[in-house]
Formats: sequence, C-alpha cells, structure tokens
Amino acid sequence: MPEKKIESILKDEGIDFVVSLPCDRTKDLCALLNKDFHYVNINREEDGIGVCAGLALAGRRFVLQMQSSGLGNSLNALMSLTHLYGLPLPIIASWRGVYNEKIAAQVPFNAKIPEMLDAMDIPYTVIEDHEDLEKIRDAIRISFEKGEIHVILILPKLWEESDYRCEEKPFPPRERETDLHYRRKFAEPVMNRLEAITVIANELSKEAVVVNIGVPCKEMNAARDRPENFYMLGSYTQATPIGLGLALGQEKEVIVIDGDGSLLGTAILPAVAAEKPRNMTIIALDNGAFGSTGMQQTHSWTTCDLELIAKGAGIKNTVKTGSAEELKDALLKRGEGPSFIHVIIKPGNTNAPNLTLTPEEIRDRFVGSIEKTK
Repeated sequence: MPEKKIESILKDEGIDFVVSLPCDRTKDLCALLNKDFHYVNINREEDGIGVCAGLALAGRRFVLQMQSSGLGNSLNALMSLTHLYGLPLPIIASWRGVYNEKIAAQVPFNAKIPEMLDAMDIPYTVIEDHEDLEKIRDAIRISFEKGEIHVILILPKLWEESDYRCEEKPFPPRERETDLHYRRKFAEPVMNRLEAITVIANELSKEAVVVNIGVPCKEMNAARDRPENFYMLGSYTQATPIGLGLALGQEKEVIVIDGDGSLLGTAILPAVAAEKPRNMTIIALDNGAFGSTGMQQTHSWTTCDLELIAKGAGIKNTVKTGSAEELKDALLKRGEGPSFIHVIIKPGNTNAPNLTLTPEEIRDRFVGSIEKTK
C-alpha cells in the first residue's frame, strides 16, 4: 500500500504540515494525510508556495502536495520566493499527462514538466512504482538539508499497485446562518502609504512583519528597519500566504502589510479564516492602485470592498480605517486574530531608497529574530 508507505516516510522525516490542493489520482493519500498531519487546504497552488515559505521561516517541516499542473501556476513564486531566499520546499506532485492519461487538457503542459524543471535547475525525482518509494525520503532530506526545492513526481502507475481505500473524514453539518449587517463609508483618503506604514512601524514591538513586494518594502525599510521585517523582493500575491504559514508555524504575533492589488490576486483569505491563526493580523493598505507598477487603478478604487471580501471569506474581526488616529486605534484594539484592518490611503509612491540587504541577509536575520522567541 503506497499510501501508507508515504505516510510512514513523512512521519519518520518529522513532517508537521501538509499543505495541499488535491488531485483525483491521490484522493486516498490526501484523505490519509488529512487524518495524521496538520493539513492546510489551499485554493490555488501558488498560495501553497507562500504558506510553505512561512513555515520554513518558522523552522517547521512540511510538504506541499498538488497535481503537477499546479507547478505551472506556481513557477514565478517558486523562483522569486523559495529559490531566491534559499528555502526548503519538498513538493509531492501527482504527475498527470504522461501515463494512461484520458484528459487531453492534462497533456500539453504536464508532458513537458521535466524539461521545464531542468530549465529552471529545479531538482526532481520520478516515482514509478513501489520500489521507488524510498526516494521520497531522500528527496525530503535533500530539500531540507540544502534549502532548495525538490519536486517528487508520482506517476499514476503507482496507485494501480494499491487496493488501499482511506475513509475520508465525514463532513461536519453544513447548515448555518449568515447574519451580516454591514455599512461602511469610503472617506476621501488623507494618508499616503508611507504615512500609514510609519504609523504601523511606530506601534511595533517584537512582532514578525511580512512586507509586500515593491515600494512598500522600501517604505517600511525607510520608516523602521528591523530584523523582524521580512522584506519580499518578488512573488506577487504571496505576502498573506507567507504570513499564514509563519503564524501557523510559531507563537510570535505576525503582521502582514499587504495591498489591494495583491489581495485581489490571491485565494488565501478563506484559508486564513479556516485555519483561524490567533496570532495573525492582515493590514490591507488600499490605495486603489497597483502602486509599484505605475499606479494603474485596481477594482478596489470604485467597485469592490476588501473588508467585505475578508468578511465573506470568513474573517470575523475586521475594521476599516482612514486616518492615522483610526489606524493606530485599530492596531491597539485588534484583539485575537485573524484580524483584518482595511486602510484607505492615497495613491502615489515616495522616493524611498532601494533595499541594500541581500535575500540571504533578509532571511537570516529574520529567522534569527524568530528563533530568539522560541
């Protein structure tokens, strides 16, 4: 039974978390892992890269489980986050499109995965049958020892050898009631992003802070550089996924400084609500624009409401702010997480200087700040 063998290997290797978007070929494996590990359901594979990066920064051991097609959705995050910062990431991928594949859409991308991984210098291991299963152990060890991505491609042929059927966890009752009384005003913004970031920086103590890519990193660095700041140099949309993994992986309070463009591009908020990390606060700095790419307008300027989206995702502790006083008050009174603070700010960038820290320096001093509190 390969499912039980894989479960045993993961336990032997000290895996704590399985971050997963399932494939129908691995449904019995997923059901088994859901019983025995902290199993984080995600809605988009790319978000799993961020969650695992946060777990890695927290010093935890994990695997990302997905269908191989998800590697296409995740390639930028793999290279501009995991690879850039030298983080471990073992990926167990059900390899579609190459063995008795009945779905034509699975073939064009999946059949070329080895060539793609070779082009990116991403190590991978192919698992064809039961005799190959110990290679999974080796791949996990190499990933954590070297701080690198390692993709484990499992051909569907493996599951043909198994008659194992795992009884899935029964669904809890679905009946529930949504009673939402929501009335908010979008006042004309009075702060720019640097002013909002300065308010946040002045209220920080020892919290771990994940700062969104681009100009927000430069402005946070200018307002208050500290080892507890994790500056993102790439991987659009991954600030809140990183924060979720970090919050799940350790006890220190985590604050994510995210933006409207990034949050509108991710599917992580329902996972945040489902996991209920008490030590996590998301601060959505909403300037209604893609700030770091030239101030192109986003849908949040005239159409959608990020706070209401967070509530719809299941995050109960939310607030909307506009002034420095309101933001400071929201930070002081945020209470138990997950919390969502929606900050309406002006569009525009400041001339904050570029970071001089290397990815390794950002990673090492940040990890050191986390380890001091363990």
